[in-house]
Amino acid sequence: MRHNIRIVSTYPPRRCGIGTFARDLATALAHFTGEVGTIRVAAIDREGLRYDLPVDVVINQYDPESWADATQAIIARASEGEHPTVVLLQHEYGLDPDAQGRDGEGDHFVELAQACAKAGLMRLVYLHTVLDEPGDLQRAVLQRLACCTDGLVVTTESAIDTLVRVYGIEREKLKHIDHGIRMEHPSQYDRLTIKESLGLKRFFLATTIGMLSPDKGIQYSLEGYAQFVREALTERQREHFVYLIAGCCHPEFVKADNGMPYREYWDLLSETMERTGLQWCRIRALHSVDFARHDVVFLETFLDESTLIQLYAATDVMLLPYLNLQQISSGILADTLGSGRVAVATKFKYAVELIHSNKRWGPGMVIGRHARGVLVDPAQPAQIAEALDFLVFNRRRRLQMERQAHQRGYQMRWQNSAWAILQHVGFLHQQKSLLIGRGVDFRRERPSVLQKKRPGTTVSEKPASRVPYDIGVTDVPRPHERYGRTPKE
Repeated sequence: MRHNIRIVSTYPPRRCGIGTFARDLATALAHFTGEVGTIRVAAIDREGLRYDLPVDVVINQYDPESWADATQAIIARASEGEHPTVVLLQHEYGLDPDAQGRDGEGDHFVELAQACAKAGLMRLVYLHTVLDEPGDLQRAVLQRLACCTDGLVVTTESAIDTLVRVYGIEREKLKHIDHGIRMEHPSQYDRLTIKESLGLKRFFLATTIGMLSPDKGIQYSLEGYAQFVREALTERQREHFVYLIAGCCHPEFVKADNGMPYREYWDLLSETMERTGLQWCRIRALHSVDFARHDVVFLETFLDESTLIQLYAATDVMLLPYLNLQQISSGILADTLGSGRVAVATKFKYAVELIHSNKRWGPGMVIGRHARGVLVDPAQPAQIAEALDFLVFNRRRRLQMERQAHQRGYQMRWQNSAWAILQHVGFLHQQKSLLIGRGVDFRRERPSVLQKKRPGTTVSEKPASRVPYDIGVTDVPRPHERYGRTPKE
């Protein structure tokens, strides 16, 4: 059966990682013409931007009436379609303000999902944040989304365990689908050729890509890089190393409080580089700098697709010194593995799963036998320096990690992720039409020696209760089909 797809999310030209995710997902879904009809997006906007198709509905993020109007438009357009519509909600707390404009305290996603449920539309929610220690409101929002949708989708297995253990959501409502990657065939981007085109042919390139903000931990990667340069390299070797930090600060961060936090952040980075003796510069284009004269280069621009792919291909080591260890998704890390490149990352959830396969780890730098990179503790520059020292001077081990990263990344192509969500939609659609649990139901009427043999059970053991999620036919037998019980006349 073909389905129309309705995505509710931020979307380009709004500069937002979730918007990029939604765009890449829509592009990948469009390849499956046999399974997908139309793809349309309800874009969550806050800047009055101009959107093109597939965006056909625009939601003013801070206007409750706009959310309500968009909900009615989504339902109306679904009723006009030739095929049934699946609504894919991209949930992030920060995109959902309350009526007073307080970020993260609204319930617009829940209300939209409830309205779509009443209209008979299938609803799935991509969760981009799952907290280990949520507040009461944060926990309630995800619990309500679980109740009023057909399922929740996450990009890490660890998030499923958290949703079951902390939020009390049934595992049957949860689905793990990999974050897609941009690179379809990274071998076509030869590292040496790309480096030569960028003026980096003779350089070992450490890179950090993405929008900058204080929680990205750049101040610590700068200190770690400075320690590595100072303690591991000769002056001649130093001339052939560069740390490229590519990406500008988020526009909303730049404008907040008349730019004061932005200026303080740059003061912090500048002070770090001056104190550690790093030579650095800020540029707008890669071809405008002499890399041999600088240890650190800030490429301050919003990175287009072509530039991103070039930077992934040219990179020798990707540094991801993030401070938020609750992060369950990272397009940068996913694309790093997809490019067959090694990452040095702090132990945020997504990194632990992708780099270290969720294996046990303790404090300090972690290098697994079959790892796809190196894990370090947050805010620990010395560990970043140690990781760089290991990767730079152990070429054989680094290349082995690259092969392992590429192997995992190959499985994460956007086409695979899009196909997985379509398969899940098909499964849920079929599940709604299944009649289950209608046979004879035996209830225990006498103690059983067999039951006593099972550890942890008692004669009075009762079946676990089911949370009444509205997902289709209820798995409860008819009363008169229960063996040993006489129905009332």
